[in-house]
Amino acid sequence: MGLFSKKFCDVCGGKIGMMGNRKLEDGNLCKDCAKLLSPFFSDRRRSTVADIKEQLAYREANKAAVAAFNTTRTLGKGTKVLLDEDAKKFVVTSARKLEDGNPDVLDYSQVTGCNIDVEEDRTEQKQKDEEGKEISYKPPRYVYTYDFNVIIHVNHPWFDEIRFRLNNQSIRSAETTGSAEGGRKSADYRECEALAEEIKGALTQVRQTVRDNIAAANAPKTAQTCPLCGASTIPDAQGRCEFCDGAMTL
Repeated sequence: MGLFSKKFCDVCGGKIGMMGNRKLEDGNLCKDCAKLLSPFFSDRRRSTVADIKEQLAYREANKAAVAAFNTTRTLGKGTKVLLDEDAKKFVVTSARKLEDGNPDVLDYSQVTGCNIDVEEDRTEQKQKDEEGKEISYKPPRYVYTYDFNVIIHVNHPWFDEIRFRLNNQSIRSAETTGSAEGGRKSADYRECEALAEEIKGALTQVRQTVRDNIAAANAPKTAQTCPLCGASTIPDAQGRCEFCDGAMTL
């Protein structure tokens, strides 16, 4: 076969145009099918055709979870963490309409941790001398830029972390001859820092709540005295006395 022979997608069977091929471990994937994969999936090249078909089936089923998702709390600005506190689920998305983005719907129990990574970059500002050449100021002057990245560690079959930038544009400090501390005191930096900590705190809390509930459910049951009949009994699943069927306080 020639170098420029036509290729076909091993997932949907469609023709793959020039520059549209996405290599798999044992086949080819068209760009249209690739767009349907989770945005947090990054292991395509080591995935088989069977793996991709399985993930696309999951992504199709995820649409029903998105339709049932009821946002009760919103964290962030551009890319947001949305919580459904009643169903104990969350999504991370920048889509205006959830149905358009089909974001992965995860359970609180799938969160294993959350970190904040602040990227700092420094650019020296120069001046021109009498000959028009750029030279440093004395002392040197710098502009610092910052980007806040949120990394949510998860237990998921298709990815193990959700990473996104919290700020839409890099936070830029005023020109300074000192350290980066001045830039970190800016209003934009403090606002982003507070948002990042709010997201981290919320996800850390829901993770701990799930763990506490599991521990409570697995804890050995102890006998209690029924306030209605005085019998010593262990309440049933509905919190009722096995003798008089009266409601007990768990």
